[in-house]
Amino acid sequence: MQRVLIVEDEEIIRKGLVCTIDWAAMDCVVVGDAADGAAGLELLRTTHPDILLTDIRMPRMDGITMAEHARDEGILPQLIFLTSYAEFDYAKKAIELHAADYLLKPINEEELAALLHHLAEHGKEKTEPVPLLEGLDWVRYFSDDGLNPYVRHAMERIRSDYHEKLSIEQLAEEAGVSASYLSRKFKETTGQTFLEALTRERLHNAVNQLASGKY
Repeated sequence: MQRVLIVEDEEIIRKGLVCTIDWAAMDCVVVGDAADGAAGLELLRTTHPDILLTDIRMPRMDGITMAEHARDEGILPQLIFLTSYAEFDYAKKAIELHAADYLLKPINEEELAALLHHLAEHGKEKTEPVPLLEGLDWVRYFSDDGLNPYVRHAMERIRSDYHEKLSIEQLAEEAGVSASYLSRKFKETTGQTFLEALTRERLHNAVNQLASGKY
Protein backbone atom coordinates (compact mmCIF):
# COMPACT_ATOMS: atom_id res chain seq x y z
CA MET A 1 0.00 0.00 0.00
CA GLN A 2 1.13 3.52 -0.78
CA ARG A 3 1.40 5.78 2.25
CA VAL A 4 -0.19 9.21 1.75
CA LEU A 5 0.34 12.40 3.77
CA ILE A 6 -2.25 15.18 3.34
CA VAL A 7 -1.40 18.83 4.09
CA GLU A 8 -4.28 21.31 3.68
CA ASP A 9 -5.19 24.35 5.77
CA GLU A 10 -8.95 24.28 5.10
CA GLU A 11 -10.24 21.82 7.69
CA ILE A 12 -13.40 20.87 5.82
CA ILE A 13 -11.36 19.97 2.73
CA ARG A 14 -8.65 18.19 4.71
CA LYS A 15 -11.11 16.08 6.72
CA GLY A 16 -13.08 15.38 3.58
CA LEU A 17 -9.97 14.04 1.88
CA VAL A 18 -9.09 11.90 4.87
CA CYS A 19 -12.55 10.54 5.63
CA THR A 20 -14.64 10.45 2.46
CA ILE A 21 -12.23 9.11 -0.17
CA ASP A 22 -11.95 5.33 -0.42
CA TRP A 23 -8.18 5.19 -0.06
CA ALA A 24 -8.11 1.41 0.40
CA ALA A 25 -9.70 0.97 -3.03
CA MET A 26 -6.75 2.93 -4.43
CA ASP A 27 -4.31 0.69 -2.53
CA CYS A 28 -3.40 3.63 -0.28
CA VAL A 29 -3.47 4.49 3.40
CA VAL A 30 -3.41 7.98 4.91
CA VAL A 31 -0.59 8.10 7.47
CA GLY A 32 -1.24 11.65 8.67
CA ASP A 33 -2.69 15.06 7.94
CA ALA A 34 -1.60 18.59 8.81
CA ALA A 35 -3.04 22.10 8.55
CA ASP A 36 0.11 23.91 7.38
CA GLY A 37 3.52 23.30 5.87
CA ALA A 38 5.42 23.49 9.16
CA ALA A 39 3.35 20.70 10.70
CA GLY A 40 3.48 18.83 7.42
CA LEU A 41 7.28 18.94 7.39
CA GLU A 42 7.38 17.42 10.87
CA LEU A 43 5.10 14.60 9.70
CA LEU A 44 7.27 14.05 6.63
CA ARG A 45 10.20 13.47 8.96
CA THR A 46 8.34 10.93 11.10
CA THR A 47 5.85 9.14 8.83
CA HIS A 48 7.98 8.74 5.66
CA PRO A 49 5.05 8.71 3.19
CA ASP A 50 5.27 7.59 -0.42
CA ILE A 51 3.05 10.45 -1.62
CA LEU A 52 2.62 14.01 -0.38
CA LEU A 53 -0.70 15.63 -1.31
CA THR A 54 -0.43 19.29 -0.34
CA ASP A 55 -2.13 22.62 -0.78
CA ILE A 56 0.07 25.50 -1.95
CA ARG A 57 -1.14 28.57 -0.04
CA MET A 58 -1.19 27.93 3.70
CA PRO A 59 -0.36 29.86 6.89
CA ARG A 60 3.02 29.57 8.68
CA MET A 61 4.63 27.67 5.80
CA ASP A 62 3.25 27.19 2.29
CA GLY A 63 3.35 23.96 0.34
CA ILE A 64 6.19 25.05 -1.95
CA THR A 65 8.45 25.97 0.97
CA MET A 66 7.62 22.73 2.79
CA ALA A 67 8.49 20.70 -0.31
CA GLU A 68 11.75 22.60 -0.77
CA HIS A 69 12.78 21.88 2.82
CA ALA A 70 11.86 18.22 2.39
CA ARG A 71 13.86 18.02 -0.83
CA ASP A 72 16.90 19.57 0.85
CA GLU A 73 16.61 17.02 3.68
CA GLY A 74 16.23 14.14 1.23
CA ILE A 75 12.75 13.19 2.45
CA LEU A 76 10.54 14.51 -0.36
CA PRO A 77 8.23 11.75 -1.65
CA GLN A 78 6.13 11.80 -4.82
CA LEU A 79 4.55 15.25 -4.81
CA ILE A 80 1.03 16.28 -5.81
CA PHE A 81 -0.04 19.90 -5.44
CA LEU A 82 -3.65 20.58 -4.51
CA THR A 83 -4.62 24.08 -5.57
CA SER A 84 -7.25 26.44 -6.88
CA TYR A 85 -4.59 28.80 -8.19
CA ALA A 86 -2.90 28.90 -11.58
CA GLU A 87 0.02 31.26 -11.37
CA PHE A 88 3.22 31.06 -13.40
CA ASP A 89 5.54 30.99 -10.40
CA TYR A 90 3.72 27.97 -8.98
CA ALA A 91 4.10 26.04 -12.23
CA LYS A 92 7.80 26.93 -12.30
CA LYS A 93 8.33 25.75 -8.72
CA ALA A 94 6.36 22.57 -9.38
CA ILE A 95 8.66 21.69 -12.26
CA GLU A 96 11.75 22.44 -10.19
CA LEU A 97 10.44 20.15 -7.44
CA HIS A 98 9.54 17.41 -9.97
CA ALA A 99 5.89 17.48 -8.91
CA ALA A 100 3.90 14.60 -10.33
CA ASP A 101 0.87 16.77 -11.03
CA TYR A 102 -1.57 19.41 -9.88
CA LEU A 103 -5.06 18.51 -8.69
CA LEU A 104 -7.61 21.29 -8.78
CA LYS A 105 -10.07 21.90 -5.98
CA PRO A 106 -12.58 20.39 -5.58
CA ILE A 107 -10.79 17.09 -6.16
CA ASN A 108 -12.22 14.69 -8.71
CA GLU A 109 -11.89 11.26 -7.09
CA GLU A 110 -11.57 9.45 -10.43
CA GLU A 111 -8.75 11.79 -11.46
CA LEU A 112 -7.02 11.23 -8.13
CA ALA A 113 -7.38 7.45 -8.44
CA ALA A 114 -5.91 7.48 -11.95
CA LEU A 115 -2.95 9.57 -10.82
CA LEU A 116 -2.25 7.38 -7.78
CA HIS A 117 -2.44 4.27 -9.96
CA HIS A 118 0.07 5.82 -12.35
CA LEU A 119 2.44 6.69 -9.51
CA ALA A 120 2.13 3.19 -8.06
CA GLU A 121 3.14 1.64 -11.38
CA HIS A 122 5.70 4.13 -12.61
CA GLY A 123 6.51 6.59 -9.84
CA LYS A 124 9.78 5.21 -8.52
CA GLU A 125 11.13 3.91 -11.80
CA LYS A 126 10.18 6.66 -14.24
CA THR A 127 13.00 8.50 -15.96
CA GLU A 128 10.87 11.37 -17.24
CA PRO A 129 8.62 13.56 -15.11
CA VAL A 130 4.90 12.96 -15.26
CA PRO A 131 3.44 15.82 -17.32
CA LEU A 132 1.50 18.52 -15.53
CA LEU A 133 -2.11 19.23 -16.39
CA GLU A 134 -3.00 19.17 -20.06
CA GLY A 135 -5.07 21.91 -21.63
CA LEU A 136 -8.29 21.24 -23.48
CA ASP A 137 -8.11 19.23 -26.70
CA TRP A 138 -8.94 22.20 -28.91
CA VAL A 139 -8.68 20.34 -32.22
CA ARG A 140 -11.21 17.73 -31.15
CA TYR A 141 -13.72 20.28 -29.88
CA PHE A 142 -13.40 22.84 -32.68
CA SER A 143 -13.67 20.18 -35.40
CA ASP A 144 -17.07 19.13 -34.02
CA ASP A 145 -19.75 20.80 -36.16
CA GLY A 146 -22.30 20.05 -33.47
CA LEU A 147 -20.45 21.99 -30.78
CA ASN A 148 -22.77 24.38 -28.95
CA PRO A 149 -21.98 27.87 -30.35
CA TYR A 150 -22.00 29.45 -26.90
CA VAL A 151 -19.61 26.82 -25.57
CA ARG A 152 -17.46 27.37 -28.66
CA HIS A 153 -17.32 31.08 -27.86
CA ALA A 154 -16.26 30.34 -24.27
CA MET A 155 -13.57 27.93 -25.48
CA GLU A 156 -12.25 30.45 -27.99
CA ARG A 157 -11.97 33.06 -25.26
CA ILE A 158 -10.14 30.63 -22.96
CA ARG A 159 -7.76 29.65 -25.72
CA SER A 160 -6.89 33.19 -26.81
CA ASP A 161 -7.33 35.17 -23.58
CA TYR A 162 -6.44 32.71 -20.79
CA HIS A 163 -4.05 35.30 -19.32
CA GLU A 164 -6.91 37.76 -18.78
CA LYS A 165 -9.41 37.87 -15.93
CA LEU A 166 -12.31 35.86 -17.35
CA SER A 167 -15.55 34.74 -15.75
CA ILE A 168 -18.50 32.62 -16.84
CA GLU A 169 -20.78 35.60 -16.20
CA GLN A 170 -18.72 37.80 -18.51
CA LEU A 171 -18.70 35.26 -21.34
CA ALA A 172 -22.40 34.52 -20.93
CA GLU A 173 -23.16 38.23 -21.27
CA GLU A 174 -21.02 38.39 -24.41
CA ALA A 175 -22.92 35.44 -25.87
CA GLY A 176 -26.34 36.73 -24.81
CA VAL A 177 -27.26 33.73 -22.64
CA SER A 178 -27.57 33.15 -18.90
CA ALA A 179 -24.51 32.22 -16.87
CA SER A 180 -26.27 29.13 -15.50
CA TYR A 181 -27.06 27.90 -19.02
CA LEU A 182 -23.52 28.43 -20.29
CA SER A 183 -22.04 26.86 -17.17
CA ARG A 184 -24.22 23.78 -17.54
CA LYS A 185 -23.53 23.35 -21.26
CA PHE A 186 -19.80 23.87 -20.80
CA LYS A 187 -19.67 21.18 -18.11
CA GLU A 188 -21.76 18.79 -20.23
CA THR A 189 -19.40 19.27 -23.18
CA THR A 190 -16.00 19.15 -21.47
CA GLY A 191 -16.62 17.34 -18.18
CA GLN A 192 -15.03 20.34 -16.45
CA THR A 193 -16.32 23.58 -15.05
CA PHE A 194 -15.38 26.78 -16.83
CA LEU A 195 -12.99 27.72 -14.01
CA GLU A 196 -11.32 24.30 -14.07
CA ALA A 197 -10.79 24.54 -17.83
CA LEU A 198 -9.42 28.08 -17.56
CA THR A 199 -7.07 27.08 -14.74
CA ARG A 200 -5.82 24.04 -16.65
CA GLU A 201 -5.18 26.15 -19.74
CA ARG A 202 -3.19 28.69 -17.71
CA LEU A 203 -1.08 25.95 -16.15
CA HIS A 204 -0.60 24.21 -19.48
CA ASN A 205 0.65 27.40 -21.11
CA ALA A 206 2.87 28.25 -18.14
CA VAL A 207 4.53 24.85 -18.39
CA ASN A 208 4.99 25.24 -22.15
CA GLN A 209 6.65 28.62 -21.62
CA LEU A 210 9.02 27.10 -19.08
CA ALA A 211 9.87 24.20 -21.36
CA SER A 212 10.66 26.54 -24.26
CA GLY A 213 12.54 29.05 -22.12
CA LYS A 214 10.12 31.85 -23.06
CA TYR A 215 9.58 33.39 -19.63
